[in-house]
Amino acid sequence: MYQDLLLATDGSDAAERATDHAIELASGLDATLHVLSVSEDGPQAANKEDKLRSDPESEAERAAEHARDAASQNGVEVTADIRHGVPQEQVVDFAETNPTDMVIVGTAGRSGLDHLISGSVAEEIVRNAPVPVLTVRERP
Repeated sequence: MYQDLLLATDGSDAAERATDHAIELASGLDATLHVLSVSEDGPQAANKEDKLRSDPESEAERAAEHARDAASQNGVEVTADIRHGVPQEQVVDFAETNPTDMVIVGTAGRSGLDHLISGSVAEEIVRNAPVPVLTVRERP
């Protein structure tokens, strides 16, 4: 039933926890784990870049590489891709255009004003993905 799992990662604490779950699930199901990280474009990305003085492309590459290496070390068949754009849109597009039985994504559990301003990538994926979505909260 679940042979191709899609892990969306940005390298955050929530994504790290989702990576652990994805690897365990893929291993138990003898499934292929497809790792996707998105180099974020758009106004929110510009705000983050200014605020954090970071390089979105390098962050996406590091996140995908870390998850790919962890999966490989656990004997899981794994692929990794980097895309550019709006993360939730790219994750849903990947799930629609590639063999995908489930999406696994971390969530920071934002609420209140922070959630209203930035929205929730995980929430948008849950609403729009063509397959089941497993959300994993970051450690309390």
